[in-house]
Amino acid sequence: MTVKYYLEDLEVGMRSETHATITEEMINTFADITGDHNPIHVDAEFAATTNFGQRIAHGALSASFISAILGNDLPGPGAVFVELNLRFRKPAFIGDEIMAVAEVAEINARTGRVKMKVHCEVEGSKICRGDAGVFVQKRPVEDAPEA
Repeated sequence: MTVKYYLEDLEVGMRSETHATITEEMINTFADITGDHNPIHVDAEFAATTNFGQRIAHGALSASFISAILGNDLPGPGAVFVELNLRFRKPAFIGDEIMAVAEVAEINARTGRVKMKVHCEVEGSKICRGDAGVFVQKRPVEDAPEA
């Protein structure tokens, strides 16, 4: 496993984003994986009778793109996602392109804990926002740059 960033490499303000388009297959697969078959997500006829007028993606599906950033990009492989506090403001629909964003907000060099400001947006409008906590590996002594 290759670590993308060690704790010492991180700086407040570092940012990463990822993009994904919500598909019917994603929603159905997510429902099968989690067991959340709420008809607002999986039944077009039922969803048409709601305030949204159509199926909506699970909020946790949108949030999973934040997890992808933390595990793949910033901080990246080796980081341990330990906390997520999100407020959902709007749903994502089939066909929406979601942009998930994570930005380093605080670094605790003693504990290795990093607080990230996170959000997801569709067409420039935030659909959820909050904070994530991750533990990040410190650089091993044998990998430290020479002085």
